[in-house]
Amino acid sequence: MTVRANQLTALTEAITLVAPLHDPADVVLHHFFRRHPELGRRDRSFVADGVFAFLRRRRSLVRQAESEEPRRLALAVTLRELGHSLRDMEPLLSPEEVTWARAFKGRNPELSPAEAAELPDWLWERLTLAYSESDRDALARSWLSPAALDIRINPLKAKRDDVRASLAADGLMADRTEYSPVGLRIEGRPMLQRLPLFTEGSIEVQDEGSQILCYLLAPKRTDMVVDFCAGAGGKTLLLGAMMRSQGRLYAFDISLSRLTKLKPRLARSGLSNVHPVRITDERDVHVKRLAGKIDRVLVDAPCSGFGTLRRNPDLKWRHQPSDIDELAAKQARILASAATLVKPGGRIVYATCSVLTEENDAVVDGFLATHAGFEPVDAAAELARAGIPLDTRDRLRLLPHIHGCDGFFAAVLKRTG
Repeated sequence: MTVRANQLTALTEAITLVAPLHDPADVVLHHFFRRHPELGRRDRSFVADGVFAFLRRRRSLVRQAESEEPRRLALAVTLRELGHSLRDMEPLLSPEEVTWARAFKGRNPELSPAEAAELPDWLWERLTLAYSESDRDALARSWLSPAALDIRINPLKAKRDDVRASLAADGLMADRTEYSPVGLRIEGRPMLQRLPLFTEGSIEVQDEGSQILCYLLAPKRTDMVVDFCAGAGGKTLLLGAMMRSQGRLYAFDISLSRLTKLKPRLARSGLSNVHPVRITDERDVHVKRLAGKIDRVLVDAPCSGFGTLRRNPDLKWRHQPSDIDELAAKQARILASAATLVKPGGRIVYATCSVLTEENDAVVDGFLATHAGFEPVDAAAELARAGIPLDTRDRLRLLPHIHGCDGFFAAVLKRTG
């Protein structure tokens, strides 16, 4: 498909806005498209693909382009990542740009290992310490491709095979997820929000790894459960369905805007056991009132999000090493506070969508060292009880290059006294 002049102009402007990394790339693009309603569907697709290709491969693109000027980066992305030919683009370019583009295509700069992996040096170094060479390299490669589109069925309203058949009738192909018993992986990038299945609450968009976390919590119908960092409620809704809309499920979050996004999803779901609660921090009065009364607590802690780099490649450029230290300290505080909710015999699941030891094992090990009343529960055994054929040993470790979903970590801890 031939590139149009307005597409290159729009991509240049979008890269100009995204490159400073002041805000998440998807948020910047959302506002950009709202300001440019004249851009058609193909134009928006071109710009979005170009921006995310730039973010995934920023280091090598800048080296080969020998420039960080947005127009040249837009041309570099279009030529190298989006696969358009210079011959087709020449009528859109100035003579100077044509000369530059020919030189760009002829350059093959020698890259450091971190540059070749399209990662900042500090993150490459931490992966080198945490993983074998083969896993480190495979993980880095996996982040250079977009993530698949996963959905979750609402077991209160639909069966997986029925949803799959309904999607097929609409021309959408879907396969069962390999591990999650309620997941489907969709081919392509269809507009699911327009389907009756979505509007009636039979399906939700949710990565398979996120679905699996809920099965580690294993809530019973009569339990009192807290989703401590509920966000927009993807896991909350699955937990509520697993409880068959019985018991009591609190969705805690410090962000009112995130809880506001939960409301329409909750209305579609048909659940009546979910109670959204805005808290000011991990020491909020609502936390104190429920101390020692909760059967199950999920802590999907705020984290670097590096397990989601296929979806959010800007995160690898937006975070600095000091951010990880600050996050780890915050995660430790949140876990300690959330643990006060758990009654004897109850359990807490600590989880992140990070792949860094500092945010995962180090936080859990530090908690266990200072909280004698908790003991670890084997995650693989819990998943086996749920019929999920996934063994990552005592703690859940999901990696995109191995499991095909986002990167997740989780540890199950039981209160013994």
